[in-house]
Amino acid sequence: MNIKQLSDSFSVSPQVLVTDIPAVAEMGFRTIICNRPDGEGPDQPTFVELADIAQRHGIQVHYLPVASGQVSDADVSAFGECLQNAPQPVLAYCRTGTRSATLWALSGLSGLSVVDLLAKGKSAGLDLSGLLRRMAGPQTGPDEHHDIVIVGAGSAGIATAASLLARAPDLDIAIIDAADVHYYQPGWTMVGAGVFQPETTARPMQTVLPKQVKWIKAAVAGFEPAGNAVILEGCRAVKYRQLIVCPGLKLDWNAIEGLPQTLGRNGVTSNYRYDLAPYTWELVQGLKRGKALFTQPPMPIKCAGAPQKAMYLSCDHWRRMGVLDQIDVQFFNAGAVLFGVADYVPALMQYVERYGIDLNFGFNLSAIDGNAKTATFTRTLADGVKETVATDFDMIHVVPPQRAPDFIRASSLSDSAGWLDVDQATLRHKTHGNIFGLGDATNTPNAKTAAAARKQAPVVAHNVLAALGLAKGVASYDGYGSCPLTVERGKIVLAEFLYGGKVAPTFPSWLVDGTQPSRLAWLLKERVLPPLYWRGMLKGHEWLAHPQMAD
Repeated sequence: MNIKQLSDSFSVSPQVLVTDIPAVAEMGFRTIICNRPDGEGPDQPTFVELADIAQRHGIQVHYLPVASGQVSDADVSAFGECLQNAPQPVLAYCRTGTRSATLWALSGLSGLSVVDLLAKGKSAGLDLSGLLRRMAGPQTGPDEHHDIVIVGAGSAGIATAASLLARAPDLDIAIIDAADVHYYQPGWTMVGAGVFQPETTARPMQTVLPKQVKWIKAAVAGFEPAGNAVILEGCRAVKYRQLIVCPGLKLDWNAIEGLPQTLGRNGVTSNYRYDLAPYTWELVQGLKRGKALFTQPPMPIKCAGAPQKAMYLSCDHWRRMGVLDQIDVQFFNAGAVLFGVADYVPALMQYVERYGIDLNFGFNLSAIDGNAKTATFTRTLADGVKETVATDFDMIHVVPPQRAPDFIRASSLSDSAGWLDVDQATLRHKTHGNIFGLGDATNTPNAKTAAAARKQAPVVAHNVLAALGLAKGVASYDGYGSCPLTVERGKIVLAEFLYGGKVAPTFPSWLVDGTQPSRLAWLLKERVLPPLYWRGMLKGHEWLAHPQMAD
């Protein structure tokens, strides 16, 4: 018997047999609802047989048969009324459990959002995506149609739209994103160090979108790949010939107990949020003595170097102010190494030693008490036992765990870990040939950086046009990523690498040796990259980013 729990009080299963009833009773179920019509299968006991045994075990039973694939509104209403009045917990069954799960999802009794319902079904091995439109509510307008639909107006989405239009100006493109503001997120490290002002990293969305693109200002509820449709909240459908999915990451602040309640106060900050980066600089300037903690969660995260960038720049300021020797700086890294590409570690270790930073590997921040100024970390010992370690702080820079957005994780487009499932070279979805993905939400094993998106966007643009018959050949992404590691104000270790951690410098070593701290690399980060982003990448200029064609 394969029982799938959908809530604390409701579970579904495939066909229940007479011999299963004692076990069902032992599990504590007080009600059984049968949603399978008698005689549907040759090996199926009748409802009367099951009811007789169930009642002997003190279980209430209800017969609400629904034909496969024909769940009506009346069926949903009857099921909901029965469920509300039935002793709990309840077990409902049909041939596979899907009909029963469908009735529960459509009844509205779960109290969950559409995305959470899809995720709950997926975790139980039930695909409820076919109910998306019904669960999303009454349709608010007719379906919209476009040649290309892009989900996400971050750096990856806008860059891809601009690259497409640079190649084919007459394309019919729509971008779906509910945000009003577009952020240059790589600049937030510099905001947290007092180098940039926060407003220089933000612009109104309508000012950065290509003028030829239709902006659909809405949130995505899910996908119907079989129908070539994106479903928006409110049940509106946007249909496409080619779909590009690049919604970015979800920062999971709630995964750390107590963190949301203390962010932005009590010395708790993060450069991973626009409104908090200025608070980082405020804390750095104000700290004259005490303990400063910097954390890094398990991979993957966007810009894996950012946690330690904040640390190095803070230490450099304290050194310049003559107070570094009064501050205990500790780096708590959930991983096992300082940086994932070994070639750059020696230069970073020189700064770790210069600043007197204590490195703590294998420690994952699990809870924080802002009022008590205490951080709790969890680590797994060699014998597999987990232990918690608490430490006090005067300032803590937190990087939250990160994952794909819920509507990606709950969809059929994701892999088993919840990431958008694409080919790492072509960036085409592994199952659906007219869907492509790029940016932070994919399962490609590259660094999740704006530099990666800058290289991916032309690849996707070319391959989408090829799929439409407007280009020839297949473009390939080599995994390029870049992380300008700000080791002190005025110097950067410019890490550039491909899949597998292969070092891939853009400049000759006599100009910029990426394995050593460089003044020129700092000028690149401070003076060149911001205008290159706003005026180049988002405008379809592919400087040093032309796609490579596969052999």
